[in-house]
Amino acid sequence: MDDRSRKRILILGGGFVGVAVAMELEKRLDHDRVEIRLVNRDNFFLFTPMLHEVAASDLDLTTIVNPVRKLLRKAQFFAGEVERIDIAEKTVVVSHGFDHHQHTFEFDYLVIGLGSVTNLDGISELREYALTMKTLGDAARLRNHLIAHLEEADTECCKEKRPLLTFVVAGGGFAGVETVAGINDFVRGALPSYANLNEDMLRVVLIHSGPVILPELGERLGSYAHRKLAARKVEIRLNTRVEGVSGRSVRLNDGTTMVTNTLVWTAGTSPNRLLETIPCAKTRGRLLVTEFLELAEWPGVWALGDCAAVPDSRTGAFHPPTAQHGLREARVVAHNVIAAIRGTPKVPFNYSTFAQLAAIGRRTGVASIMGINFSGFAAWWLWRTIYLSKLPRLEKKLRVAFDWTLDLIFSKDIVQFQEIRAPIAWRSEGGPKHADVVSRQE
Repeated sequence: MDDRSRKRILILGGGFVGVAVAMELEKRLDHDRVEIRLVNRDNFFLFTPMLHEVAASDLDLTTIVNPVRKLLRKAQFFAGEVERIDIAEKTVVVSHGFDHHQHTFEFDYLVIGLGSVTNLDGISELREYALTMKTLGDAARLRNHLIAHLEEADTECCKEKRPLLTFVVAGGGFAGVETVAGINDFVRGALPSYANLNEDMLRVVLIHSGPVILPELGERLGSYAHRKLAARKVEIRLNTRVEGVSGRSVRLNDGTTMVTNTLVWTAGTSPNRLLETIPCAKTRGRLLVTEFLELAEWPGVWALGDCAAVPDSRTGAFHPPTAQHGLREARVVAHNVIAAIRGTPKVPFNYSTFAQLAAIGRRTGVASIMGINFSGFAAWWLWRTIYLSKLPRLEKKLRVAFDWTLDLIFSKDIVQFQEIRAPIAWRSEGGPKHADVVSRQE
């Protein structure tokens, strides 16, 4: 078939929703009649629910990522940064490479799944001093940061251990609670390897602006998680916000200041800034879509996931931007793209949250499934079982299961990964020369 008669479907974003749409379209469309292209900055799909387990050394870096090219069999993949979206002209400009070379992709149908970015809540110092938990690099950096601080504090010449051994996490939602639980388990589990450190020196703190952590799960489960974390010596500060941060302290809105070198920020997200350039209705920066997940002003353009405001006809509010909802949205978008191509009826998005789960460390979890709340080991086991089943590709499932099994037997790995340039020697007229060793911690 002539390439000019093929319908061009362009998908922006390789997270949960983008990859799921591409895989669904692959299954259901004749590729002689359509061209499917997915654009993403990274060449891998990151399974974000397990990100905190990488930071806590429960899982290896590569076990929670899947190369996009191995997930897609027929769709084209382009690794690049989306620079500009022109819906009126039906073009998207993408850059790639060290020289930021630009390509312009034309489309007949566009799927926007660009996700969200970390919201620093107007605190400019966070950009320089805070750690985040959004990407694989963030998790690796946090893990190395924790180990570096333990190593430094263990030295006999270290005069001030308190800022090195105080770890603060801001944000009491799923990401914050799972992160602080992972940090607490990791640093306390690593202590036997450090002769000059003991548990009394450690301080792990969770800062939350609301009256109960894990508000998505309700007061009962949030209170249970609070008690469990407190029993494991996690200090939880409720109804409290971070007002400022430096490289050595965190200032709270209640007037207190904590001396620490570590602040992990998980307190909020914002839609991708590229959405601001799209001329359509928005809600808090997210693209407002119809019940068919389509932009009302632009037929043939769909948005889903974190970047879309999806109306819930039953509640009058919006569906939560979670991976659970995103995967269901992806199926509806794929169906409606095909319907637009074939001229068949579209289907509306209609889904209620089935389950919400969180791991809170030491083989303990909290869960709400179809309105039934429970906690403890059963919730933790269910968390791992469900997320393992959702992880793409058998190879990765086996690797994660193997890592989890080893974690039950052996202690935490405390190897600090650094990019190190080995010493270099060369001969010159003046005799042997030696280059400096250059190292950079990530």
